[in-house]
Amino acid sequence: MISKTDSRRKIYIDPLSIPLKVLTMAISRRIFMTATATCVATPSWSQSTSNFPSRPVKIVPFGTAGGPIDTLARIYGDKLQQRWGQSLVIETRPGASGIIAADYVAKAPADGYTVMMTMPLTHVNQAILQAKLPYDPVKSFTPLSMLAVGGPMLVARANAPYNNLKEFVEFAKKKGSLTYGTWGNGSSAHLFGELLAQQTGTKMIHAAYKAEAAAHSDLFGDLLDFAWSNPSTARVQVQGGKMKVLAVAGTRRVSTMPNVPTFAEQGFKGFDVDSWIGMYAPANLPPELQNTWVTALREITAMPDIQARLVSYGFEPLGNTPAQFMEVFKADFPRVSELIKAAGVTAP
Repeated sequence: MISKTDSRRKIYIDPLSIPLKVLTMAISRRIFMTATATCVATPSWSQSTSNFPSRPVKIVPFGTAGGPIDTLARIYGDKLQQRWGQSLVIETRPGASGIIAADYVAKAPADGYTVMMTMPLTHVNQAILQAKLPYDPVKSFTPLSMLAVGGPMLVARANAPYNNLKEFVEFAKKKGSLTYGTWGNGSSAHLFGELLAQQTGTKMIHAAYKAEAAAHSDLFGDLLDFAWSNPSTARVQVQGGKMKVLAVAGTRRVSTMPNVPTFAEQGFKGFDVDSWIGMYAPANLPPELQNTWVTALREITAMPDIQARLVSYGFEPLGNTPAQFMEVFKADFPRVSELIKAAGVTAP
């Protein structure tokens, strides 16, 4: 069984207190120039890596225990444990919209025993929005593999008086203002929510939560008008009669919920930016260890049961190479920068 340890850190950063600031194009250009070079690390390494892993391996997932990335980390952890014959520890370090977890992994030894499973928020969105991060999204990490791509869904209570985006916007204009919840400041859900407000000329007040489940709890408790969800959670809540889905962001419909149209299909532009799930190790991971991780992750992602699980979560399985991972990463910067600009997200 995969064990789980809770963080003992006493430091907590409220994500609502983090200032937001759009970085200049010079920052993006710097990241572009260093991204490719970072893909292949060639440090000297005196310690033998041939017996890796010889002790428990730690995966730090984005978000909280029980969240979608935590759950997926455990699924991959099971496969890695079977493959390597070594125990896997899933250690959540929630808070600050993923910054705490990413910083912890960035400062871990580059020995292959600590990796992160995350989403664009920690490595793309935060790098554009934050004036200063405790880590560099490129220089502080070794890319391993982008496991899958997908997009979040706009959801409401099952008894909400609207069933599509047109009716939703009409309701918003009549009410005057709406409140909505996401899993963090600067997340794709936050950006899409602000973009929707901009395009419709309506007032939408954002509330950032540590986890998706907390936002959904307030949604069901009538404290929020709408929220965002990953497709797997949305599907379960729809089947339970508690939620309805109005639209999915990204470039495609979700195969497990094929009747839910995309934003583009309902006449809304700018929402065709996919999210992704990726794995990173600390910077300067020896090439042999990077290859060990990449081979394992790609082969696990290609397994039929893992592919089925990713599809059930609303993601398209990918499992690419580090170089391909970084190509998507670099392409994301101008797209997310444009989304941030269109959404009007700036420092408070």
